[in-house]
Amino acid sequence: MKFLGQVWFDTEKSSKVTQEEWDAVTQECIVSDDHWRDGGHMLSALALYEPERAVTLRVRNGIVAATDGPFAEIKEHLGGFVVIEAKDMDEAKAIISTFPILKYASIEIRPAYSIKDGR
Repeated sequence: MKFLGQVWFDTEKSSKVTQEEWDAVTQECIVSDDHWRDGGHMLSALALYEPERAVTLRVRNGIVAATDGPFAEIKEHLGGFVVIEAKDMDEAKAIISTFPILKYASIEIRPAYSIKDGR
């Protein structure tokens, strides 16, 4: 089974983390990701730039409209994601519980599927 782990940061708290701390946890995450990738569990992992760099698209009256930045005030923001392969939710939790970024974020885990293949 595939699982999506959404990495959520508390916007205010994460803005107070020093660059030195971010650099250290980034190196830990690289090692961790490589370990899980080498073991066949990590399929993809990407960090996201801050919400201010986002563009939100919506269709209104049949026209696509773009809005810069986050659509609403947010207390948490999506900071990245991972896609892993695991036999079940328990194994997914066991894998993701070892991710170093948990020192600074929460990770929501969801089972995932290809819409082409269905549930």
